[in-house]
Amino acid sequence: MLEKNAKIYVAGHRGLVGSAIWDNLQTRGYRNLVGKTHAELDLLDGVAVREFFDAERPDAVVLAAAHVGGIMANLQYRADFIYRNLQIQQNVIGEAWRHGVQHLLFLGSTCIYPREAPQPMSEDTLLTSPLEYTNEPYAIAKIAGLKMCESFNLQYGTNYIAVMPTNLYGPNDNFHLENSHVLPAMIRKIHLARCLNEGDWDAVRQDLKLRPVTRRSTTQRIDDTSSEVDILAVLSDYGITPEAVTLWGTGAPMREFLWSEEMADASVHVLLNVDFRATCTSSPTNADGLREVRNCHINVGTGREISIREAAEHIVQEIGFRGALRWDASKPDGTLRKLCDVSKLHSLGWHHKIEIEEGIHRLYQWYRQGICINHAAQ
Repeated sequence: MLEKNAKIYVAGHRGLVGSAIWDNLQTRGYRNLVGKTHAELDLLDGVAVREFFDAERPDAVVLAAAHVGGIMANLQYRADFIYRNLQIQQNVIGEAWRHGVQHLLFLGSTCIYPREAPQPMSEDTLLTSPLEYTNEPYAIAKIAGLKMCESFNLQYGTNYIAVMPTNLYGPNDNFHLENSHVLPAMIRKIHLARCLNEGDWDAVRQDLKLRPVTRRSTTQRIDDTSSEVDILAVLSDYGITPEAVTLWGTGAPMREFLWSEEMADASVHVLLNVDFRATCTSSPTNADGLREVRNCHINVGTGREISIREAAEHIVQEIGFRGALRWDASKPDGTLRKLCDVSKLHSLGWHHKIEIEEGIHRLYQWYRQGICINHAAQ
């Protein structure tokens, strides 16, 4: 257990994951927290990261910073996803060890598991068959990160623990129409379609003032000052019209979703209460008598799943959109199932509470509140 006055560096403290962990630590009484924005500290810059650790000397590190995105971003920017994530991990984990940090929490993703992994996916299915092609570079980077943690623990006796959250959503989510994950993207698309359907142009412009959109095909940018004709053209390019919303794929894939604040609670629980040795209970002895310590990471999720189509229908009901919901089967679905086996997490003393219907309601309310606050500030 870390003392309440321990200095904890949260890398990525402004993002969906990092901000939730920051808030959870503060709720638990940890006030000596350190966070730097990208402008203040570029984690791709090894020299800058070393100088930061020289100056701050944290007692513990939470590595929640990552280069993330949805299917399209992962397909188009494959080099960025592997290079940037490997570089961030190398710099932060390496400097943590060089500066004597004993406690580190590394945040990954359940996309590390093989495309055809048996369901639900236990930690032991890692590296047993090929990965999903669409996010392979990101997955390989995250596998490298958890193996770094595992290897430092085995060689140097550190307590660097890797947690692999399932699909996350919650406050401070990214609602970019192209680069965000599936739930926030669907919420924003269906919200805008409802506003168009009801002729509520004031609400459309409030949304675009806060989050301008660029047209894929022409790089045309729309915001609250754009004409109605231009707004309709660009939003249509993203499958958003007054009559219907068109979403990628068939809607058939099953997904597990975890509210980000619950992910934070589980992650901080692990940071404060779990020893690395307690995560390696299934390590076998090989033919040479060597104990093979593998798969010491921890899945963080609900152990429950829902189809993308069902999630979209919940969102339509929550938002009150009266138009049609359509699916573009020419676009990739990604992995068909990604359900976590969370028995290890349960054995370590943590269980989720927020189900998907409540989470969708909370996220949409958060999204609308942000637009209203922005509008009130004008």
